Amino acid sequence: MKEIKTEIEINAPIDKVWKILIDVDSYPKWNPFITSLEGTIREGSIFKVTIHPPESKPMTFKPKCLSVIDNQEFIWLGHLIVPGIFDGKHIFELSELGSRTTRFVQREEFKGLLLHLLWKKLDVNTRKGFELMNEKLKEEAEK
Repeated sequence: MKEIKTEIEINAPIDKVWKILIDVDSYPKWNPFITSLEGTIREGSIFKVTIHPPESKPMTFKPKCLSVIDNQEFIWLGHLIVPGIFDGKHIFELSELGSRTTRFVQREEFKGLLLHLLWKKLDVNTRKGFELMNEKLKEEAEK
């Protein structure tokens, strides 16, 4: 297993950051990494996600939502073709640092047969995508 983890402090209340994060209809307006998320965010649901890491082609897949806890976490698990080939568990975590400050952590745990072939590009381009999204989420929440 390999993991990419990024985090950022946002000068906004946790509930404001959460509302932006789960307003998937607004993703195309502010999110440069997850350019589309279609469907209902609730535990057990399957939805459609398009990601566009920098210097890479967009990818669309249909992950399953594993967890949604208001103002705390949103987790999904996606697969390339079938489970075990290349799996990604994407995790968004929020924690309150004060009444008007939120820590946003975005991470993904990767595993599967193709991981060693894809890791170098993931560690660079996907990490950049996470960082871009984090910055844009911060901008949106601090408006």
